[in-house]
Amino acid sequence: MDETPGAGAGHALEKLFALAVVTHQFMEAGLADRGLSRARATVLWNLRHGGPMTQRALAEAISVSPRNVTGLVDALEADGFVARGPHPSDRRATLVALTGKGEATMDGLRGEYDVGAVRLFDGVAAADLEGFVATVDHLLERIAQETC
Repeated sequence: MDETPGAGAGHALEKLFALAVVTHQFMEAGLADRGLSRARATVLWNLRHGGPMTQRALAEAISVSPRNVTGLVDALEADGFVARGPHPSDRRATLVALTGKGEATMDGLRGEYDVGAVRLFDGVAAADLEGFVATVDHLLERIAQETC
């Protein structure tokens, strides 16, 4: 067994990139089946978990410009996923909220997510899964430290 620093790290990074590509393709296909892009799904996800919010708050939440979020909300509204309405305390602001279709879509995505997770990790020992999660947490923390 090679004990040199970084031994196997390159191979691990190759596997991580391969997993990222396959995961991205899987997610994109599932979203496309519902007429969503990842950007649009991110808006819906934030509304699902944060409740109705202004477009400015949405832009901040998903780290895009207000102009960009306006385009996303326009498209989602045209497709019936969200609706704009008056802000209860600020006449100048508009709130964006999920519609029934948006809620149902998010419910469906959540169900598919849960089923997919069980299918993907079926047969993986609990200890291995815990180790995998710990490793991913470590990598995410390392990346966050190096990019901030």
